[in-house]
Amino acid sequence: MAEIALNVVPLFALILLGWLLVRTGYLQSSIGDALGDFVFRVAVPVLLFRTIAEATFTGEAPWRIWVAYFSGVAVTWTIAHLTATLVFRRDRRLGVLAGVSSAFANTVFIGLPLVANIIGKDGLVAISVLLSVHLPVMMVAGTLMMELAERREGIRPPQSVIAVLIGLCRSLARNPLVIGLVCGGLFHLGGVPLQGPAKIVVDQIALIASPAALISVGMALVKYGIRGNVAPAMTMSLFKLFLLPASVYVACRLVGLAPDWTAAMVLTAAVPTGVNAWLLANHFNVGHGLASSTITLTTMAGALSVSFWTWLLVF
Repeated sequence: MAEIALNVVPLFALILLGWLLVRTGYLQSSIGDALGDFVFRVAVPVLLFRTIAEATFTGEAPWRIWVAYFSGVAVTWTIAHLTATLVFRRDRRLGVLAGVSSAFANTVFIGLPLVANIIGKDGLVAISVLLSVHLPVMMVAGTLMMELAERREGIRPPQSVIAVLIGLCRSLARNPLVIGLVCGGLFHLGGVPLQGPAKIVVDQIALIASPAALISVGMALVKYGIRGNVAPAMTMSLFKLFLLPASVYVACRLVGLAPDWTAAMVLTAAVPTGVNAWLLANHFNVGHGLASSTITLTTMAGALSVSFWTWLLVF
């Protein structure tokens, strides 16, 4: 347990530090927004670029990662949606948001630092392979399901599926994470080595990514808080921290994923809910309380759940 603490606690301590910096008024929340923007637009794309450009895939097929992880997502999302609509009697739109809140992990800001710290280089390659499709798949699924829910609820005239997909494709084409992954893939396929001053600059920026991402999460956490739908949010938090990683673990075993890659996927699934749940709630103007409460609760409990999964998988 001491070894687990040395690997997990410092990561969540950086989140706590970010929260304290803003909560005490030492730094303004706008600084946290700027730091998060830097991480998302510069530091993490450079880290992903370096990881893919220098990756050794050791014969593992990317489809194994995608099938294993998204099978766990599908199971968790479905159970969360049914729980929200049938048990808590919320409408279909809240059901979709419950699914997103329980199945959309904070892969970039917490998953990357966690996997890099605990699993190492092989784990970083695995999560980079996942990230190459994670955001498009989750955002397309969430947006299309919300559009379908609004159509069934008669909330507002929905967009056509084609219009939604065109808008998402345009957004993804400008996404810094996608650009970083694509550029890294081109370097990898072309056999272009990273060396000299360029290598030094890339390495220095990549080193910033993990601590800056964790601190920015803590600074952003101040504006979320627990705002309502507490019972559903607590249930979705349990699904997020335990059902999702358990489902991913079973799927990894079924597809025969290598141990390090299995550990990377399960730990990624075990991290707190990502801010994309809030972004989706904000875009469709529904479920702000559920998204906010789930983000806060999973982040508060994340150190314990991640420690549990780390103990189970690694030590």
